[in-house]
Amino acid sequence: LWPWLLASSGLSALIQLVTLPFFPDSPSYLLIQKGNEEACRKAIRKLWGEGDHQAEIDDIMKEKGAMASTKSLRVLEVIKERSLRWQLYILVTVMTTLQLCGINAIYFYSFEVFHTAKFEEYLIPYVSLGVGLCECLSSILCSTLIDRFGRKVLLWGGYLLMCSVLALLTTTLSLQHRFFWMHYFSVILIFLFVVFFGIGP
Repeated sequence: LWPWLLASSGLSALIQLVTLPFFPDSPSYLLIQKGNEEACRKAIRKLWGEGDHQAEIDDIMKEKGAMASTKSLRVLEVIKERSLRWQLYILVTVMTTLQLCGINAIYFYSFEVFHTAKFEEYLIPYVSLGVGLCECLSSILCSTLIDRFGRKVLLWGGYLLMCSVLALLTTTLSLQHRFFWMHYFSVILIFLFVVFFGIGP
């Protein structure tokens, strides 16, 4: 089953490859990059139907004007630019915490936790698949929550809940030889950690 599951990602890529030539070019690309207003209008009509789309074209023209007045900076210039310092700090912090949040360790050690929880050997790959499915579903849920609560709340809440789950998971793994039910509690915590990771970071 696993070879088929791995090959399934290639199927979606093949579908995109075949259907991509039939999609219209982006109106903003046609107007800003190519400078072809007629092709832009045609793409807009194809995407949004017939009607007066002058307001959208005016917005794209404003965007083109803003891009023309903005200087492209090299990486070293971005680092030296004082007005971008806080944005750079935030970006580096978010990306660093994303890499060090523990999700890779959870995926790496989950098989061992499931094995210790006395799951049948043939069931463990399916439980691991369930963990991945949890992340996928929680990411979809996040897209609906982000408009309501905002990115900052989801980031703070996600990391706070993930820290709490990791603390509890450390405790349950330490006590798993004393209490038989700790194994199952550890499995639940792994699923919760993945859900909070998908909703937050």
